[in-house]
Amino acid sequence: MKYRLSDLNEGNVPKLAIGKEAGAAEAWGERRAEIEAAWREYVGEIPAPVDPQPEILETVREPNHVRVHLRYATGFGDKVTAYLLIPGDDPSPRSPLPAILALHPTHASGKADVASSEARANRAYGLELAARGYVVLAPDTITAGERIYEDEEAFRTAPFYAMHPASTAVGKMLHDHRQSLDVLSALPFVDATRIGTIGHSLGGYNGFFLAGFDRRVKAVVSSCGFATFAGDPDPNRWGQRDWFSHLPRISECLSSGYVPFEYHEIAALAAPTPFFNWSGMSDPIFPHWKPAAEALAELGELYRMLGAEDRLEVLFGNSGHDFPPTIRKAAYAFLDRWLKDAVEEG
Repeated sequence: MKYRLSDLNEGNVPKLAIGKEAGAAEAWGERRAEIEAAWREYVGEIPAPVDPQPEILETVREPNHVRVHLRYATGFGDKVTAYLLIPGDDPSPRSPLPAILALHPTHASGKADVASSEARANRAYGLELAARGYVVLAPDTITAGERIYEDEEAFRTAPFYAMHPASTAVGKMLHDHRQSLDVLSALPFVDATRIGTIGHSLGGYNGFFLAGFDRRVKAVVSSCGFATFAGDPDPNRWGQRDWFSHLPRISECLSSGYVPFEYHEIAALAAPTPFFNWSGMSDPIFPHWKPAAEALAELGELYRMLGAEDRLEVLFGNSGHDFPPTIRKAAYAFLDRWLKDAVEEG
């Protein structure tokens, strides 16, 4: 499975949906398996899950939540550092609560950018969701927060590849986030059937990447995280770079004029998981919003074919690479609908 980049740039969006005729669901199952195989090939080796063995480093009572500073193990032999936000003033609530994996954007402070008083404007979604009654786990990704490699700048992945040449930064993040799901699921005050993800930029695409790998994710919010190869002025952002190298082999593909998948196909691996996507039409990071809109329209056709049209919400607006208050309000309502209201109604 591969596509000539020139064909994608001419508006030839790879199809996902076949219609609602008999056999369409089975055909999608075959198509999904093909996409997943291509995706896993480029994601590289991912170790099996290990017991995360979470350690509590510090507990702090904040005005509307308890913040627990954690670290836990991964199958790569390192540890994830994270903030766990528990709503209210009781560090062990009696009633199981819905939970959110809050994934940070590309900022050196990592988890602190979404789950602490250090958060920048329009990035404190971890804090805001804790205030709405969610248990929130906000981990550092590799190369950010407390996980910046010694003597390196943030988001420099060369040390990781020196130790794990058969894996990728995307594979590492997927594994670490699955370890994070293990931590959340094991908490006695978390309802493991009601876990969602939210993220901006890097955190946004990590969320739908994860949902395609792990069905424990029951709802996804991505802000300014969906982009396509089609129309991208810098498609090698996904390949080998001096900075954060997501999937190094993509560079080899691009040099030959093709790509092994398109990103709405990767988002489709999570279908029919409820998915909220926000994109800014003045985004300087991902300026190619028109091809993204066409790809998301095709994703919408797949959700319709699966009888899950109401589970996909796609918004475009005239802002830049940001997560504005009105959009966060809509995103939180979407999470409430699928992680709170559905249970209360059921």
